[in-house]
Parts: sequence; structure tokens; C-alpha cells
Amino acid sequence: MKALFLKEIRSYLGSIIGYTAMAVFLISSGFFVWIFPGSNNIIDMGESSLQTFFSQAPGILMFLFPAFTMRCFAEEKKTGTLEILMTQPISIFQIIFSKFLAASFLAVITILPTLIYYISVYQMGEIVGNIDHPTTVGGYLGLILLSITFVAIGVFASSLSKNQVIAFLLGLFFNFFIYLGISYIAVFVGNPLDYYLIKLSMLDHFNALHRGIIDSRDLIYFISVIFLALFLTKTVLKPN
Repeated sequence: MKALFLKEIRSYLGSIIGYTAMAVFLISSGFFVWIFPGSNNIIDMGESSLQTFFSQAPGILMFLFPAFTMRCFAEEKKTGTLEILMTQPISIFQIIFSKFLAASFLAVITILPTLIYYISVYQMGEIVGNIDHPTTVGGYLGLILLSITFVAIGVFASSLSKNQVIAFLLGLFFNFFIYLGISYIAVFVGNPLDYYLIKLSMLDHFNALHRGIIDSRDLIYFISVIFLALFLTKTVLKPN
């Protein structure tokens, strides 16, 4: 399992995809937060807060991580190496989990450089250090959990097709649906089902975290979605 994990890490870091994805996230989030004028610009807001970043980042990551994961199993299926991998002395779930961990590691690395935003805002206030620490910690925790969940969903999407483009589009659709789509459906459905639908939406649980409210129910939600996606991946790949 360790060997497969390291192989996947080398594969990501040995190609342009990993570095491109990281650069896209840093540049696009930086433009939204620091460059583009308006209410989303931290400087224009005049507040020592990263709430704008935490509000904008999920939309970028929703597109980004399916690109990370689209080749996980789609490429293995296309080249025929998945069957060879299945013959190794390692279980299907270990194979899935190794690929998931490698992509999750890259996801966390992608987010870590944005700590420069925190350092900048920390220093920018009229009083140095006058920043809302609970919302910042909750926001980063939510962003990491959200990213890892997007990765798990992307791994599942990759198991459904031999075509990387289709795997990317499926991952994007699934991420959009569980993050925003369920909330939109809840608006149309109305009472009393809207409450329960919203609780199934990733947006609701992420919003709670980036407001600085760290609740075990939100943590359980993300962990449950991750393991559901990995279980579905195992179901798809399990030999008949």
C-alpha cells in the first residue's frame, strides 16, 4: 500500500497536471481575493478577515480536483494495468485508499500556500494580529475536509469510465450536485423537506465550519461522504 501511495505521489509530481492545478488555484483565488475590485476584495472590505477567500475557494476547488483524480482509474482501465494491479497481493480497498490518500495529500499541499493570505491579513490590521482566529481555523478545516471529499468523489467518478474527460465531467457534476445542487433543489421543494435536503448539502456543513462553528455533526458528514464515495468505488471495481 505504501509503495502504491508513493508511486501515485511521484506520478502527480512527475507530471504537469499537479503543478498546473496548484498554480491555477493560487492564481485564481489570489485574483478574486486581492486583485479584482469589489465586495470580495479584502483590501476594499477594510476588514481583517479571510471570509471572502473561504467563500470563493470551494467554487474553484470544485473544478480543480476532478482534474486531479480523473486519471486515477480511467487511465488504469484504458491501458489495461488495472487488471495487473488487481493481481498484486493487495486488496481492492487498499488500492483505492492509496490513490485517494495520494490525491488528498496533493489537495492539502495545494491549500497550504494560501496561509500567506492569513499572514498578510494578520499584519494588515490597524492592530497587528486583529483577525478572527476561530473563523480562520474553522475555514481552513472546512476547506481541507471539502477538498478531501471532492477528491473521494473524483476517485469514484474515475472508476466509472475509461475516458479521462468523461471522468472529469462526472466528477465535476457530482461535486456540483452535492455542494450546491441539493441546496437549489431544496429551494424549489419548500417546507418541510427543504430542511432535510439542506442538511444533505455540503454547502451547509462547510458554511458552519467557516463561521468558526466546529460541530461533530459536520465532521461526521464529511467523513461519511468520503467513505460512501470510496465504498461505491470499491463496488464498481469489484470483480464479478
